[in-house]
Amino acid sequence: MTGRRPASIPFVGSPRPTLGVEWELGLVDRATGDLSNAAGDVLARIDALAGPDGHRITKEFLRNTIELVTGINTTVAEAMDDLGESLALARRVTDPMGVDLFGAGTHPFAEWSAQQVNDAPHYAELIARTQWWGRQMLIWGVHVHVGVRSADRVFPILNSLLLQYPHLLALSASSPVWSAIDTGYASNRAMLFQQLPTAGLPFQFENWGQFESFVGDQMHTGVIDQLGEIRWDIRPSPRLGTIEVRICDAVPTRRELAALVALVHCLVVDADARLDRGETLPSMPPWHVQENKWRAARYGLDAEIILDADGNERLVTDDLNDLLERLTPVAARLGCAAELASVAEIPRLGASYQRQRRVARENGNLGAVVESVVRELWT
Repeated sequence: MTGRRPASIPFVGSPRPTLGVEWELGLVDRATGDLSNAAGDVLARIDALAGPDGHRITKEFLRNTIELVTGINTTVAEAMDDLGESLALARRVTDPMGVDLFGAGTHPFAEWSAQQVNDAPHYAELIARTQWWGRQMLIWGVHVHVGVRSADRVFPILNSLLLQYPHLLALSASSPVWSAIDTGYASNRAMLFQQLPTAGLPFQFENWGQFESFVGDQMHTGVIDQLGEIRWDIRPSPRLGTIEVRICDAVPTRRELAALVALVHCLVVDADARLDRGETLPSMPPWHVQENKWRAARYGLDAEIILDADGNERLVTDDLNDLLERLTPVAARLGCAAELASVAEIPRLGASYQRQRRVARENGNLGAVVESVVRELWT
């Protein structure tokens, strides 16, 4: 780091570990199971239905997508209630249109070339710059924001969260099939998204000043024009005073979503409390973090992950059991004990990528996979 052109980036700290969630959902034509570029019509009807009270359902990069966004919440239950209201509102519009909502990291057979990009200067610039790879971004995810008190805590917490990167990706993996081909990956979305020039794993800065120097260099050299163009899998959100965890594929059930949100909330709050106790948070060399991401994307819940700088390894589900036990008291304090406990149900019942493959085997067609994902969203 040269530090020659540091940007001044105020971090609006959150005095409490508040919670916010963004849930991207695809729009599917009920008759064909293919994606529908209907977001403009859907959002216009939602605007009319919501009236002056407004709503928190937004457009995204592609016209086949809507995003449900919560307000600022204190607990996982509040966030899920918030999302539930938005989901109900969206369905009041989409059901009569013959459009279903689809919660997975990728669609199993839709073709990227048939998808339309929303009209916005920053989307047009993204396509102009990234070309073929930008057009491939036919993907959906879940983003979880957790409030952090001050800038000096952001990177110690962010770096430590990278140790649980493979757990979160394996649990949420829901994108095994791409363009009607089983990729062999549990999360093909994770591999696709990192092709964008500012996406992928974050740099492990030691402090906020190094991050400001990095952003200054990125802006000076024209890599980015605004902070939001840094699309890391975990990133600071200075304006909101949060760490934003963007690791997870979109998931099809509210049960899984609540479990993942609870796990992220507990991880951040636990790390913050350890800093209060004067602990140095654990971190891992970037090459191990990168390998863990690949292993989780490739093998999902069967991944053998690297645990520490010494290269010790363990099956991700075995390590998950110990992690949940350690976080149980944190969940009790945050009021999300039930949601955190339900994390353990995902390996028992099968993650979405496993369920999708099972449906494909049993039915012999990918249309049945779409139907199963749509159906699960009602559970």
